[in-house]
Amino acid sequence: MKKILMTPEGLQSLNEEAKRLKSVERPAIIKEIAEARAHGDLSENAEYNAAREQQSLIEGRIKELESFIGRAEVVKVSKLSGSVKFGATVTLEDDETLEKKTFQIVSEAEASIERGLLNIGSPLARALIGKDEGDYAEVNTPGGEKSYTILEIKYL
Repeated sequence: MKKILMTPEGLQSLNEEAKRLKSVERPAIIKEIAEARAHGDLSENAEYNAAREQQSLIEGRIKELESFIGRAEVVKVSKLSGSVKFGATVTLEDDETLEKKTFQIVSEAEASIERGLLNIGSPLARALIGKDEGDYAEVNTPGGEKSYTILEIKYL
């Protein structure tokens, strides 16, 4: 089974989500299914069908989380230094717009672009790996090639 590099915070977040799904979401959907069953004919019961579909989504997510958690190999990011690698928090400047963005390079399981957590398998992360402060990174995007300057690399 292939290990997944993960930050301590990422593993904690996945554990919390799994716990919430198991202790809150799962019992709530079971209750909804029971209530929908009480309404009679299941073949035309939209509430029952919706609840069963939601239950399926919850169970699928729990299995996915358990897989990630079981394969996690925690990396203590604060003990790292040097060029960009897994766990690095990188501040970039878009060479065209001069807009600054900060991302932490994390595993697919913990990635969330809205929270500044960049999937290590993404084109941008792959372009940054091995680079140092002051280097340029060229990234092919659907909108064309983008160029970024690495302003700062930190390991928190």
